[in-house]
Amino acid sequence: MVDREFVANRCICCESDQLHRSPAVLMPFVALRVFGHEPVEITPEWGLRDLRQGTAYTLCNSLQCQECGALFLDYRFTDEQMSALYRDYRGTEYNAQRIRFEPGYVNVVPHYHQRAAYLTQVQAWLAPRLPEAPAVLDWGGDTGVNSLFRDHHRLLHIHDISGVELVPGAERADPELISCTHYDLVTCSQVLEHVAFPADVVRQMLPAIGEGTLLYLEVPHEALVREHPGSLELAPLKRHWHEHVNFFSEEAMRRLLRQLNLELVDVLHLPVDVGWTRGEVLGVLARAL
Repeated sequence: MVDREFVANRCICCESDQLHRSPAVLMPFVALRVFGHEPVEITPEWGLRDLRQGTAYTLCNSLQCQECGALFLDYRFTDEQMSALYRDYRGTEYNAQRIRFEPGYVNVVPHYHQRAAYLTQVQAWLAPRLPEAPAVLDWGGDTGVNSLFRDHHRLLHIHDISGVELVPGAERADPELISCTHYDLVTCSQVLEHVAFPADVVRQMLPAIGEGTLLYLEVPHEALVREHPGSLELAPLKRHWHEHVNFFSEEAMRRLLRQLNLELVDVLHLPVDVGWTRGEVLGVLARAL
């Protein structure tokens, strides 16, 4: 298991200690929510003889694993810090605070309450491997608005710490019953890029993955990774970090599965247009060995 240290010294996907590092900054919105840091202007009035004047931001490092290519922020936020960062997620306070630092975010907010169009293509990719009406567990599924097979399932359970109201037809998963329920599909989409220890998050899902269960993990295939395929020199190119604290290569996802004794079934690379930006998602389909 990855050491739970505040500053990473091993890869979050394969546990290698062969890491390249390069200095970067933590974006002000995240630094404020996590550490209570605001950008500060160092002026002559400070009377600091040996520091240059100018704006000071929260410093960090970009780390890239030289074994699997995973690129990630060196800070591994604690549970309390993660709770602070995602408090009132996309709510009134959260949006106002973020717009103060990032005025363009006002154009993003309306899209978060709409179902992503690309999910139809993901379902079409998965459907031939599943029953006509699958039993689905969506890990980190929020309200269920973007749950796979939301409108065509035998059951849809959602495990999410937010406690938000679920879409019609979805039920909140009971952690005590997950291991006793047969799921055809366990999904975790657009979650692992946010968390401090992605392997630990997937490990929590393992009791739900029985014989015949498929696991679908989806992360953004970030532009920096796509534009430099196979490169192990990405750390100097990643100068800032925001909410996505992990950038995954396909090899990194393969190593993550291997670490957890999961067998890779297939890989999906899918271009997406989510309304305010275009990109690509990287999906891996796996099953228990």
